[in-house]
Amino acid sequence: MKKNIHPEYKQIFAICSCGYKIPVFSTKNNDMYLDMCSQCHPFYTGKQRKLNTTGRIQKFKKRFNLSN
Repeated sequence: MKKNIHPEYKQIFAICSCGYKIPVFSTKNNDMYLDMCSQCHPFYTGKQRKLNTTGRIQKFKKRFNLSN
């Protein structure tokens, strides 16, 4: 392996918009900024909204005059 041609592999932080910092190793020289992480994403926090899917098929069939 050649010397002095590989980028430096060091620890940086992935910083979420909620303020949570995740230490990661990378060849980047600066921190990464994230929109969401597991601390604030609705799926992981249990605040996920559920869609009301009841009657969607009937509504579609009625709109396009489909039977069956």
